[in-house]
Amino acid sequence: MSYVAERLSVVKPSASMAASQAAKSLAATGVDVIDLGLGEPDFPTPEHISKAAYDAALSGETLYTASTGTLALREAVAEKFRRENGLDYRPEEIAVANGAKQIIFNALLATLNDGDEAILPTPYFVSYPEMVKLLGGVPVTPQCPAEAGFRLTPDVLEAAITPRTKWLFLNAPGNPSGAVYSKAEMQALGDVLAKHPRVLILSDEIYEHIIFDGREFVSFGTACPDLRDRSLIVNGVSKSYAMTGWRVGYAAGPAPLIKAMGTVQSQSCTSVAAPMQAAAVAALTGPQDCVSEFREAFQRRRDLVVAGIAKIDGLELPAPEGAFYAYIGCADLIGRRTPGGKTLATDTDVSDYLLSDGHVGSVPGSAYGLSPFFRISTATSDEVLSDAVERIGRAVGALKPAQENA
Repeated sequence: MSYVAERLSVVKPSASMAASQAAKSLAATGVDVIDLGLGEPDFPTPEHISKAAYDAALSGETLYTASTGTLALREAVAEKFRRENGLDYRPEEIAVANGAKQIIFNALLATLNDGDEAILPTPYFVSYPEMVKLLGGVPVTPQCPAEAGFRLTPDVLEAAITPRTKWLFLNAPGNPSGAVYSKAEMQALGDVLAKHPRVLILSDEIYEHIIFDGREFVSFGTACPDLRDRSLIVNGVSKSYAMTGWRVGYAAGPAPLIKAMGTVQSQSCTSVAAPMQAAAVAALTGPQDCVSEFREAFQRRRDLVVAGIAKIDGLELPAPEGAFYAYIGCADLIGRRTPGGKTLATDTDVSDYLLSDGHVGSVPGSAYGLSPFFRISTATSDEVLSDAVERIGRAVGALKPAQENA
């Protein structure tokens, strides 16, 4: 007898969490493993943010809050959007949840009917299609290859839209690719969407501040203001302020959608813990020096990894434009044989080999819908990344050509 709901039969666990757990399991046997499966900054949360949570708890801010967040936090989010993005939202147009993932989950639960389609440009964040499927929707996954800069183009978007399309997801800077859209590129997508008024847009901008080489971040809301009444702008404090474990995400969108998301939240977890919301207020309204300091470190680490991978025969890595990942092309490894005689037939095989023989944890590109690639996080120290790249190089160098006997 199974106690598991049928809806779960089509949903996979988080691939990045699974990859990280596999690395931890190997490490538990005594093997020295570098786990680059999960993406989270290795910096401590800035002290003034942690202190704000501590002070809030001591002062009695330990009770339930409004399901969409405290007024103080929603006002801080509104001010952030005005200050950084030139967007004007009222507090009732802002929702707070336990991370950007819960924001997205709430939005989908509030809007998806069975059979509704969500366009997820590929490569996509691993949780997007699973959340869509869990809630009765159908993922539509147009390919956005490296040759297109991992970006969705207007023609590809137009071809993906059907009468059942409910959502288009955009994620920039992107996980896993690091792709960034220019204002003109977003406006070109907006021109297509203008012809399809039933399609909602979810712009996941969680890596907004992690953008490289002097590029300018442009919010979809800023680029396409005419689509405001059907755009949900998703963000949070996890990545920019090294607050992944604090679990505070937020979004701005049309008031009816925000109200519906609040209803979902009120019947699930009620709200985000009050001290965590106080910490998020401190992050958004306090000193912002840490944001640029983190970004500079992430770009230096990006450069280190790009330079190291370029020296490894069989791997390709165009310099990511943002975020803190390296989505490494491994097409030339497919067909090669491991020292143990196994043929690498997929990027999952490549990722498994890098863990078993190279002792580096990674996530296969198949988890993001585009193969053959593997993703490593670059959100760790220069020393660890240098070691990891060396291990990857040694493991790749030990492979035998496909035509050679084991």
